[in-house]
Amino acid sequence: MRVALLGGTGDIGEGIALRLARDADHEVHIGSRDAEKAERRAAEYVELLGDRGHDVVVSGHGNQAATAAADVVVVSVPPEYAASTVEAVAEDLDEGDVLVCPATQMDRDEDGFHYDPPSAGSVAEAVAAAAPAGVPVVGAFQNVAAGALTDLDNDLEVDVVMTGDDADAKETIRGLVEAIDGIRALDGGGLANSSEVESITPLLINLAMNNDGMHDLGVRFQ
Repeated sequence: MRVALLGGTGDIGEGIALRLARDADHEVHIGSRDAEKAERRAAEYVELLGDRGHDVVVSGHGNQAATAAADVVVVSVPPEYAASTVEAVAEDLDEGDVLVCPATQMDRDEDGFHYDPPSAGSVAEAVAAAAPAGVPVVGAFQNVAAGALTDLDNDLEVDVVMTGDDADAKETIRGLVEAIDGIRALDGGGLANSSEVESITPLLINLAMNNDGMHDLGVRFQ
């Protein structure tokens, strides 16, 4: 599978890229608005994994070129830029490609983090509204801490809840998610359920901030 991570130079994009390159036999393409930055970061990922004994191929591109090269496009940019990023690469998406939205929109005050969904209802739904016809969206990875993914010495034991309206697209993303060691994919229903999944993220961050030993907290449903 050919996977692009738009914003793949950021924390969550880096974590997913490293885990996929290490654990799965997928082409990994790092996207950025700055193609040279993407190329540098891709080379760093290759070097980091090479030092650990993994011979991988990770390439860096501008967002549009990364999208054109991929079958699955992970929109791993900050939530306020997710919809506009999809609009910017819309012409490079083919019918049957799958968009993945791992973002949660939050705000913060003195009490901690709070869910702050966009007017579309969730970030995943905002991405779907910006996507071309024939390109399904799956919400996934919202509740996995970026630090837990990027720390390759950390053995994951977490669930990723997927939401989406296209059954085939969700099965494609199930395969992608479960290719990462220690992650189980669960079907959370339609895309309209994305807000329930996204709203868990500020709770996890608040728990991690206020309790010892819960850094980079994830969820496992029993």
